[in-house]
Amino acid sequence: MDFAPSVYEHAAGLIDRSPWEVSRDAELMFRAHAEAYRRYGHSPVVVGIDIYNLEAEAYGATVDQPSGVGLPAVTQPVCSALREIVRLPAFDPGTAGRIPMAMDVGARLAREFPGADVRIPVSGPFSIASGLMGIEALLCEVLLEPGEARASLQHLVEGQMTLCREVRRGGLDIAFFESAAAPPLLSPELFRQVELPALKSAMAGAAAVVGHPVPCIIGGDTAPILEAILETGTGYVICPAETDQQAFMNCVWDRTDVTVRINTAPEVIARGTWEQIRAEVDRILELAAGRPNVCLGTGALPYETPPENVLRIKQYLAGGTG
Repeated sequence: MDFAPSVYEHAAGLIDRSPWEVSRDAELMFRAHAEAYRRYGHSPVVVGIDIYNLEAEAYGATVDQPSGVGLPAVTQPVCSALREIVRLPAFDPGTAGRIPMAMDVGARLAREFPGADVRIPVSGPFSIASGLMGIEALLCEVLLEPGEARASLQHLVEGQMTLCREVRRGGLDIAFFESAAAPPLLSPELFRQVELPALKSAMAGAAAVVGHPVPCIIGGDTAPILEAILETGTGYVICPAETDQQAFMNCVWDRTDVTVRINTAPEVIARGTWEQIRAEVDRILELAAGRPNVCLGTGALPYETPPENVLRIKQYLAGGTG
């Protein structure tokens, strides 16, 4: 089974710098992800640290420096209501925020490692809206004004298509992330009613830009919304550690055209003993046994994850003793 660890803030730890420092400096960003790829040879290489903040910051939200090695987050939303999102002008991905830096680093990584699958993170509309408003304010508005919520999300999709085209012009591919829309934050009913129309539009538009179905990465309790996710036409989903993984796999078992990345619990990989880690890997191997088109993932590796744990999993899956 292939191994696909998710390396974001963990890359900063590999060069002994904080996530904040690496997220703001092109040279450090390159060094961090280059070091991660040299060690792990993972695929894809997603260029970023705080991947869900890029678009919200490009629209004007504030991301402040956290203490220590904390992950940067939006601290000052830019909108207080959905109607304000609809009035936001689209940002220019060639100049806005840290997006140009991410694309420059991605291009440099692709040149340095011609065999790597380098991708730029692209957020889904609900995740962007969460950054622009704050999740609690957004969920309240979704409950009260579902029609306005749909219009706001579609407005954000239109801006994301401009970003996708800019990424493609740079010769790179995209990875699509939309975890803010998953249960328990958004109910399955509201996911289908409010989020799914915009998500379908985003996935279809992104696929048209890059020329192939785009991975749809949604963490959280996604088993109850998996059928809706598959309606987007994606060819790649994750089976998160936070959901009923058996129910998820039962639902997607016959859709062998869709790659499934089954995630381990990231805390086990970061802090578990080898016996605990191996038991977690064995559990997933058993869950996937007999289904083609499956790989093992980790969820976002915590900053402090010992690299030897990741390498040992890779060796174990390759047939070594670990």
